[in-house]
Amino acid sequence: MSILTTRNQNLMNLIKKVHSLVENADLEKQRQSQDNLGSIFSKLKDITITPIEIDSMNAEWISVDRAHMKKYVILYCHGGGYMTGSCQYARTLTTKLALSTSMDVLCFDYRLSPEHPFPAAHEDALKAWNHLMLLGYGARDIIVAGDSAGGNMALALVHKLKAQERLLPRGLILMSPWTDLTASGKSHETKAMLDPVLSAEYLKQVTHAYAAGQDLFDPMISPLFGCFEGFPRTYIQVGDNEILLSDSTSLYKRMMKDGVAAKIDIFKGMWHVFQMSPFKTAYEAMDKNAEFIYEICR
Repeated sequence: MSILTTRNQNLMNLIKKVHSLVENADLEKQRQSQDNLGSIFSKLKDITITPIEIDSMNAEWISVDRAHMKKYVILYCHGGGYMTGSCQYARTLTTKLALSTSMDVLCFDYRLSPEHPFPAAHEDALKAWNHLMLLGYGARDIIVAGDSAGGNMALALVHKLKAQERLLPRGLILMSPWTDLTASGKSHETKAMLDPVLSAEYLKQVTHAYAAGQDLFDPMISPLFGCFEGFPRTYIQVGDNEILLSDSTSLYKRMMKDGVAAKIDIFKGMWHVFQMSPFKTAYEAMDKNAEFIYEICR
């Protein structure tokens, strides 16, 4: 085993231990643990976080404390399997995104399952989108981004806007998106022993909580099975050690088949939403997100 492989394995073991700290059989305690972790990122000296309310839904703006781009904005959909997660927990990502792009980021606390199963979260995403419209942003001024279930939500939002014959966002940024709730991809088996964050058991649990009794092939639930013709330019990031690898590679192939200008980066040795971690590869990935945004906003 090479030194690099050993180092990566040690890193994944560490991630597994850190991830276990926020896991809890008590759902409310798990949500609170995640928020506590995210609160660390609310104290960054170069970042201002401004809480707002969107039609009784909590949300927040994340902005850099320097001259920055005002014309374009990022709408961020947080992850958590539709069962956990919040704006506060997402600060592990939204603050990095704001710092790397010098753009304002709007994140929102959509309703979570099992208390509020499908389609409650998607109704809230549309509410956040409509709020940006009311503020005077045009669809082409918005980049929609998301991680994991948030990547699912970002794709479903565009499917919904397209079905309503509305204008679509300028671009999509998807980090380890959960695109296929049927878990049909090969990596659900081939990467099961490698992934330090996700497991088949966890995915079954959150799928049941979110979409029990629903058609899992519905593109609003599993966006992978929708038509992507007319979708905006899309950038996908995924680790090659995660069980959702196929969710990303299959999405990329379907998008390319439907004529979407899509790009995918598969990060060697990385795990599910590795961008959350405070180390070099995570910051490099965020810089790549910024490069994509600058390219599509020229």
